[in-house]
Amino acid sequence: MARIAGVDLPRNKRIDIALTAIYGIGRYTASQIVTDLNIDPGKKVDSLAENEISQLRDQIQNYKIEGDLRREVDQNIKRLMDINSYRGLRHRRQLPVRGQRTNTNARTRKGKARTISVGRKAKEAARKSG
Repeated sequence: MARIAGVDLPRNKRIDIALTAIYGIGRYTASQIVTDLNIDPGKKVDSLAENEISQLRDQIQNYKIEGDLRREVDQNIKRLMDINSYRGLRHRRQLPVRGQRTNTNARTRKGKARTISVGRKAKEAARKSG
């Protein structure tokens, strides 16, 4: 099993896909790394030789990944919140940050709907008055 940057790569996947299991490495970066090292992108992780795995480790050390990247992203968000920027306020209120509409949709960020349907309001009003 190939363990790179503290992440176990999935054994039965192609190497260019398996590298995306590492936080901070996407499809493009993974394919770039594989072509730089002259490794066949279609090769499965199981069939990699030890020297290829060590080459991958050395190459991936040049990128900011996993804990360092997560820490940097968290610090950037915290900085935005500290300076009271618009984006920071949106993060603080747990609302969409990138300009999406929130009148409808945005359920993922806003949580479950807290609205009562129109028919229910009318029934409750009739029950209270009657």
